[in-house]
Amino acid sequence: MRRFDFFTLKLFISVADEGRLTAAAEREHLALAAVSKRMSDLESLVGTTLLYRKPRGVELTPAGQAFLHHARRILDNVERLQAELSEYGEGVRGHVRIHSNTSAIIAFLPQDLSAFSRHYPEIKIDLQERVSSEIIAAVRDGLTDIGIFAGHVAAPDLQIIPYRRDRLVLVTPDKHPLAERSSIAFNEALAFDFIGLQQDASLQALLFEQANLSGKALRMRIQVRSFDAICRMIHHGMGVGVLPEQTIYRELGDLQLKSIPLNDAWAQRELVIGVRRYATLPVTARHMVDLLTAEKHSAL
Repeated sequence: MRRFDFFTLKLFISVADEGRLTAAAEREHLALAAVSKRMSDLESLVGTTLLYRKPRGVELTPAGQAFLHHARRILDNVERLQAELSEYGEGVRGHVRIHSNTSAIIAFLPQDLSAFSRHYPEIKIDLQERVSSEIIAAVRDGLTDIGIFAGHVAAPDLQIIPYRRDRLVLVTPDKHPLAERSSIAFNEALAFDFIGLQQDASLQALLFEQANLSGKALRMRIQVRSFDAICRMIHHGMGVGVLPEQTIYRELGDLQLKSIPLNDAWAQRELVIGVRRYATLPVTARHMVDLLTAEKHSAL
């Protein structure tokens, strides 16, 4: 058998995972024709059919199932090799890539990353703020080492590690009819206009889901891109909003706001760390995960 490259193995895994050549092409940022040719060339190379082509996608043949098993093992071993060799560098140098949602960046990561930098001053931290769906895709596609996102968002391809918990609160102007409540159920607030985040934010999706389950509509008046902007809109009487309690900016002391704990069970929200596989992470990223989880326990 002639040689085949690691990229083709990775592409075949994407085709198997997605079940459609078009979806695999989007996932790997390739033209559909290029993916189709790669798969045909691979079948010619191994001398057997690996995929059943069907009108709505592809399915693996028995040979394809066997090939998928070995392809995953090969790439996993390569990742393990890279991770282990990274430990033989001169000291613990390099960088670690993190994609995180806004909640973790505001509430928890400043102190955690500061602690990491004290322990490993020679490691560069590349932190990018993204919504949860983008974070999961970035981890899955190898664009970042570590993702931190809302635990209610499905991430079936990733290894999930608990990180922190936060509590969602209803934020109102201080003269609002609900402002004197000591706690409140989310559906009690649905009679009022809401200020919320952009449509693809996981928190926004959660609120729409819970409103639908209660049989009521979530009346979105304005959608913005930051918690800061939500607070300022609420301050000026444009509506109410739901925010993680620890993300309400302390420096916005000029804003006349009230925060009311939501007593719904889902309002106790978990933030999680997502990685492709902890064992195959570069040593610098494993140190980061270890410290983040250690900081979690010390905060309890």
